Amino acid sequence: MDILATDFLDAFQELDDSQILIKETVQKFVKNNFLPNITDNFEKGHFPKELIKEMGKLGLLGSNLHGYGCAGLDEISYGIIMKELERGDSGLRSFASVQSSLAMYAIYAFGSEEQKKYFLPKMAAGECIGCFGLTEPDFGSDPAGMKTFAKKEGEHWVINGSKTWITNAPIADIAIVWAQTENGIRGFLVEKGAKGFSTPEIHHKLSLRASKTGSLFFDNCKIPKENILEKTVGIKNALMCLNQARFGIVFGVLGAAEDCLNEALNYTKERIMFKKPLASFQLIQRKLAIMSTEIAKGNLVALQLAKLKQNKKIKPAQISMGKQNNVQIALDCARTTRDILGANGISGEYRCMRHMCNLESVYTYEGTNDIHLLIVGQQLTGIAAFE
Repeated sequence: MDILATDFLDAFQELDDSQILIKETVQKFVKNNFLPNITDNFEKGHFPKELIKEMGKLGLLGSNLHGYGCAGLDEISYGIIMKELERGDSGLRSFASVQSSLAMYAIYAFGSEEQKKYFLPKMAAGECIGCFGLTEPDFGSDPAGMKTFAKKEGEHWVINGSKTWITNAPIADIAIVWAQTENGIRGFLVEKGAKGFSTPEIHHKLSLRASKTGSLFFDNCKIPKENILEKTVGIKNALMCLNQARFGIVFGVLGAAEDCLNEALNYTKERIMFKKPLASFQLIQRKLAIMSTEIAKGNLVALQLAKLKQNKKIKPAQISMGKQNNVQIALDCARTTRDILGANGISGEYRCMRHMCNLESVYTYEGTNDIHLLIVGQQLTGIAAFE
């Protein structure tokens, strides 16, 4: 069998039959349902909500959670789903990631049995959309400094404050909101339509345009006392959710990187320059070889993290290393492909510029590149340089 450019070390050649079927199913879904309209959707800033229930039918939402209508897949299978969704667009993977690893996982890990039975089956089916409210206008990399405050008043909690850069916010039916209380940071369920709760969309984005992003505003927002996530006991629980999502990013961005490499290969083999294919030039082959090598390394990182996570041995700093490394690989591949394609690289007819713009956001969301390097640095030295 020939060596695959996007899997040069055959890291993904030993998938079992179910994992292969999952990969092929998601690829088909993305190709037939998402890609035909992505250029227009990206330009218009439109997310295709009509695909959400189809994703639910395919078991793509909350896929690595067990019970409550979720598919209960292994961690490699979850990673494959994220990878194939992001091969289509980072915005599509971001939707599934927030729904699954942030909103659903928060309820799954910290919610009451009643909350899990009520929300998770509907969220797995795509009938209820979730978002995750942690980041605030003044507190991004330091979420523990949040100002949003929840106060217990009789049979209700009253929340005041704001969150920003929240994926899915404008279309969400339920928000997982983290707020200070008299007893520390806790998680809350705030449902769409709650008095004093609004979710305005953020416009004029130049990245993740085929994704809905907004803010969460709380003006004496009253929610029932039962809507607290009782098992939450501090910022560490929010960070546990983020680690679930960051793990998915480790796989997801490789889909974008592979798509860019394939585009570069196809383009350079067909593009004639000085009477011969562009692919015949040494500089081009060097760039292609570097991209293939870095993707191969990223594949090994992703699979090793999946094995650690499946065996419940994974550590947050290891996820940080993987997220930082693989996002950098993907962004470099997108930039290199854009460079190789020249002026054509900025056209929506091709995919690399869209991937590149999206990955600029992935590079800094759910922990910036620098913060993840400092997390690894802390693990190495025992010193928290970001405090």
